[in-house]
Amino acid sequence: MLCAVYKSIRKSQTYLFIAKRDNFEPVPDALLTQFGPPALVSMLNIKADSKLAMTDANTVIQSIEKDGFYLQLPPPPVDYLEEHKKWRKKQLGIFNETD
Repeated sequence: MLCAVYKSIRKSQTYLFIAKRDNFEPVPDALLTQFGPPALVSMLNIKADSKLAMTDANTVIQSIEKDGFYLQLPPPPVDYLEEHKKWRKKQLGIFNETD
């Protein structure tokens, strides 16, 4: 499936995939308002076995066929403090087991 990929100038790491270049008709107005003026990034020929960085190709294809667009949001932020606490708890558990 050939599709156009646009990035948001307002929302970092947010991309909009649509079936036809510059045809935003299927995209809800509220979404376009939040997205801001779209900036064309690329034209992609996505196939079921295509490797995409942040999502599954089948998900994109199905969403475009069903809704006319696919919105890719940025990954959730990593809570480094929480990750450190989990790591530290694991390390302390290993340390206590060797006593």
